[in-house]
Order: sequence, then structure tokens, then C-alpha cells
Amino acid sequence: MSMETVEVDYLVIGAGAAGMAFADTLLTETQATMAIADRHHRPGGHWNDAYPFVRLHQPSYFYGVNSRPLGSGAIDAQGPNKGMSELASGAEILAYFDGVMRQRLLPSGRVHYFPMTDVEDDATIVSRLSGERRRVKARKVVDAAYLSPSVPATTTRSFGVAPGVTCVPVGELPRAVRPGASYVVIGAGKTGIDACLWLLESGIDPRQISWIVPRDSWLYDRAAFQPGRENLATLISFMANQVEAMAEGESVDDVFARLEAKGAVLRLDPAVKPTMHHCAIVTRTELAALRKITDVVRLGRVRRIDGDRILLERGEIPTDADTVHVNCSACAFGFSNRPPCPIFEGRRITLQWTRNCSPTFSAAMIAHVEAAYGSDAEKNEICTVIPTPRDPLRWLQIMAADLPKALQWAARPELMAWMAQSRLDLIAGLATLGETDVKELAELERYRRNLAPAIENLQRLLAQTGAPRAA
Repeated sequence: MSMETVEVDYLVIGAGAAGMAFADTLLTETQATMAIADRHHRPGGHWNDAYPFVRLHQPSYFYGVNSRPLGSGAIDAQGPNKGMSELASGAEILAYFDGVMRQRLLPSGRVHYFPMTDVEDDATIVSRLSGERRRVKARKVVDAAYLSPSVPATTTRSFGVAPGVTCVPVGELPRAVRPGASYVVIGAGKTGIDACLWLLESGIDPRQISWIVPRDSWLYDRAAFQPGRENLATLISFMANQVEAMAEGESVDDVFARLEAKGAVLRLDPAVKPTMHHCAIVTRTELAALRKITDVVRLGRVRRIDGDRILLERGEIPTDADTVHVNCSACAFGFSNRPPCPIFEGRRITLQWTRNCSPTFSAAMIAHVEAAYGSDAEKNEICTVIPTPRDPLRWLQIMAADLPKALQWAARPELMAWMAQSRLDLIAGLATLGETDVKELAELERYRRNLAPAIENLQRLLAQTGAPRAA
């Protein structure tokens, strides 16, 4: 029996946030046809595997696709995000991407959508349910799953658990709570933070929570990333503080000491030096709540949980049958460690970051560059890859690659005009500044004054460590 053949301009592998942002912009700016294949039953990528209480760490305002706002633009009136722009829940994000697919992409008549499928050899779509195979003839293939993160619901636990021990992935936490239980949260990334905050907000006494923190992380203050013209001065001040610290710092540690002194980064415990930096964002209210958990265990990763003890890399702690152990140790909603590669390479486009900590903006920008520019060489010059962050040194390497882009992109008026109207661009509001915006312009001048010295000093600091500039 012959296979059905689908002929399109682009085969997009993955209907997660990046794939959807790319497809949305390409639909707007070209007449191209697309086939979108994804292993999940609906759009949204890893959000389909999310724990039930997950929310964005960044404002909804800057997430999703360019053509359609996420959320209502509301300001939270209560809770730890009070006074700040709303944070979409996992359910809201899934409904949003489903709406983008069914109310925008599919009605165009230029998009074919194949859920619950795998792609073989960039040429065949295979149903995960029936095994049905379709041949795809595409001019280009877009890998939107290259940086897909691992999540607890789909990741094998990395440590052993003795029979009779209650150890659940974070997604099962709401069903595992019980009166009188104690809780051990395993992992200090975004998911571990979310689990601790959910327990605290649910009324669990902080004394009932132990938090295994293999590595402390530098954190961002969400107040610096609020949308709206009234918040623009705060955002520009944050940017200026970053480049000023990088221009003046005498070592990696000194840069972060200066960043912390300026309020550009936060940490859980002032006495503990963070060795991780994954762009996690909190409010100061959330940070104060986390600090109420005093039993923070810093003995490395969990090796095994027995009935009466937890074995870690550098020691052990007691546990018992009344304790619920919550596994948050996968790279949940974090970042893949796959190596950077050229984004544009012949008929293949591999979606990666073009701006630090901005996955959906990056995907939309790549689609715009694909639509507006000619050769792969020119496209890759514009869209140099920003690797995903891991630790303070890696973050400085990333900034050494990210900061020069401000100068390179400014030399392209068409690109700057596109960015100024991009809903996903955190700094799009800079294009609206006028002579009456005295405070904003003063902070912008401080940023510009320190930009070139920061780039130069970062190269010196990286040379001191022997670490190359991220490329």
C-alpha cells in the first residue's frame, strides 16, 4: 500500500512553545505551507507533562507567540506575586497553545498538524497510535525539539528507593499529602522552588519540610521584568546594573557580588555561594517564604533512600515511613545541555536561543530572519546561538556573546523595527522613549556607557579563568 505524501515548504518537528512561536511568525510574514508534527496529543510541548501547580516564572505578557496575547494583562491582587503581572498556569498555557493551533494556524489552510506522531529521517511522519506512516516532502526541516527539557513525569529517577518508602514525582504531590506527614523536597531548580512554595502556600508548617539543595542558585527578582511603560525605568535600570557590574568586576565572584549589591541577582542564603544560574525568577515575597524552611540539606545529590535514612554524595540524613519524598531532580522546565550548532544549515533550521533566557522570542526572531534575509551566512550572523545557562562562569560566557548583539542588531534598522513591534521582546518598549522620559533615558545612557567596557572586561575575566567566550 502506498503512503500518503504531504508536500509543504516547512516540516516543523515539535509543537512546543518554540515550534509554535516559529510557525506563528512564519505564517504572518510569508505564504509558506507547514506540517507540524509532535509526539504529544495537543500543542504545548513539555507543558503537557507539567505538575498541576506549575506557573510561568516570567510574566505571561512576554510568553507565547507574537500574534496572540497570553492572559488578560491582569495584575495579581493577592498571593506572593501580588502587585505584579499575572503568571499563566500550566492549564492556561496549554489552552492558549491549543487556541493558537485551532483558531489561527489551522484555519489559515497552510498548516497541517499531526499530533501523537514521531518523525523519522526528516521525511516520514509515523503515528504513535496506529503506526500509520506518511511521507513528507519539505523544502526545509525545522527542529523545534532540539532544546527540549527533561521533566520529572517522563524522566527515570536517578536514585534508588527502598520498598515501603513514599517517593513521588512532583506531579503527584497534591495526591500524596496527608495529615501529620513530613516532606523532603529533592532538587533546587525551578521545580524544587515551586514544590516548596506550594507546600508552604497549602499551609504546611516550614518545620515539616526538609529541602535537599545539591547546588544553590542565583535568582532574578521578578520585579525587574514587569511589562508596561510605568515599569520601563526599572527594567532599564536592571540592564544598566548588569553591564556596570560586568564592566567593573575584577573576577567572576566579584561580578556577582556587584550584581547582588545592585539587586540584579538574589540568593536563598546570604552565607552560601551559589554555583548554579538557570535564569530562575522569584519575587522577594517568595524568597522570604523559602527562607522559612530552615532544614536545608547541602550534602550533594541523593544516591538512595532507605527506610530510615537518605544517602547523599557527602553524607546522610534520617528519614522515616511518615515522610513524603518529592522528586524534583530532573531538569524540569530547565534547559537541555545539547551543544550549540548553526541555526541555519542548508535545508535544516535548528531552533536555539538568540537572546539569553528568551526561548519564544528567539524562535519568533529566527522565523523572521528566515523570511526576511537571504543566505545562511547572513542569517547565522544575525542569529548567533546563545547557549543555555548552567553556572556563574557559563553565564558570563553567555553574556560575552549576548552583549555584542546589541551593537550588531542596532546596525540593522529593519531588524530593530521588527523587534520594536514584537510582543515577545522584553525590551521592545525602548523604541517608544521620548525626550520627556528623563529617568529612563538616564538609565539607558548608563547602560550604553558601560556596554563596551563590559564586553571588553568580560573577555579579560574569561581569559583569566581559561574559559573561552561562548560561541
